[in-house]
Amino acid sequence: MATIRADGTVLGFDVGARRIGVAVGSAFGHGARALAVVDVHADHVDWAAVERLLKEWRPDGCVVGDPMTLDGGDQPIRERARAFARELVRRFRLPVVMVDERSSSVEAAQRFAVDRAEGRRRRRDAAALDAVAAAIIVERWLASPADAVAIDPDPPSHDASA
Repeated sequence: MATIRADGTVLGFDVGARRIGVAVGSAFGHGARALAVVDVHADHVDWAAVERLLKEWRPDGCVVGDPMTLDGGDQPIRERARAFARELVRRFRLPVVMVDERSSSVEAAQRFAVDRAEGRRRRRDAAALDAVAAAIIVERWLASPADAVAIDPDPPSHDASA
């Protein structure tokens, strides 16, 4: 299983039901930067938009937020995030890891509020908030890459007859 280079560039993803926030970060940069939002329509990701971002930024890997409940349990969006991470590996053959994203939306809202109070944002924008949450996910990976869970490109099959 390939790992993401410690000195590499990564794209981070905050997976939601209607959109996916995207950020870019590197160990040599100053944290991460909110980048874009990819739309999700009727449970279908705009994979062409994801591909454009990957071609533009040429990351060494991808970091996907793992949306657990506060006590570490599952919630419905968690399987969507895992499926997105597996599809990233399948489509683009890059290393992909998942990072605990508990409370990232709260932290993103706080950052957004500060930016708004300081005049950097004019109004609440849910799409921009998703990209800020993706930046927080990347920052968490940069701070503690060993805590990330790698996504296996070839998961074992669950064949009951084997």
